[in-house]
Amino acid sequence: MKIKHSVAFVTGANRGLGLAFARELLARGASKVYAGVRNPDGVDIPGVIAVRLDVTDPASVAAAAAQCADTTLLVNNAGIARVMPSMLAPELADVAREIFETNYYGTLHVSQAFAPVLGANGGGAIVNVLSDAVWVARPFLSAYAASKAAAWSFTNSLRIELRGQNTLVQGVHVGFMDTDMTHGFDMKKTHPDAVVAQVLDGVEAGAEEILADAVTVAIKASLSGQQAAYLNPPEIV
Repeated sequence: MKIKHSVAFVTGANRGLGLAFARELLARGASKVYAGVRNPDGVDIPGVIAVRLDVTDPASVAAAAAQCADTTLLVNNAGIARVMPSMLAPELADVAREIFETNYYGTLHVSQAFAPVLGANGGGAIVNVLSDAVWVARPFLSAYAASKAAAWSFTNSLRIELRGQNTLVQGVHVGFMDTDMTHGFDMKKTHPDAVVAQVLDGVEAGAEEILADAVTVAIKASLSGQQAAYLNPPEIV
């Protein structure tokens, strides 16, 4: 599909990667960009239409899909992460449930609500922002990694089902990005603009998967070898 003249709905578009998506979609000529956020009053992006959305609340998701029934491109970007001191931390189960509500069930709810909208509008595309953590689960991000692995599995199944309605489902795998989520972490980070450019180019080319940085490319390439990256994760630098 073409980005120009598309109608896009981006979850979590008030900052970081979501904000980069909203700006680039407008720059590429999208006719309308909806920003699905919990607090619409906090969105001040010229040309972007703020829509109240809580991805953990199915009623909120359904209302947003009904309001934005002209959507042709959905970007499931909303996500959260929590750093844990240990896999044995007693609060890990509660933290995991919280993260799954947004990263997995949120993606599921929004995809289910908007897939019929996209189908009615000719097919379009769904972009699910995932992570290299689907393949490399470091202990301090174990709950986040598990949620993204579940979202990856959901994405792979959704892709197969929605081909019949001419909807592209793209999974985006990326490592650490320079956003609020990684603020204070001293490591090499990919700029959100670079990720968005690859994703939108991929949507136009019909790409079903994006590996957005060199580390992610290397991690996936290792999976069929005897020293797969999940056995010995690469050092964070």
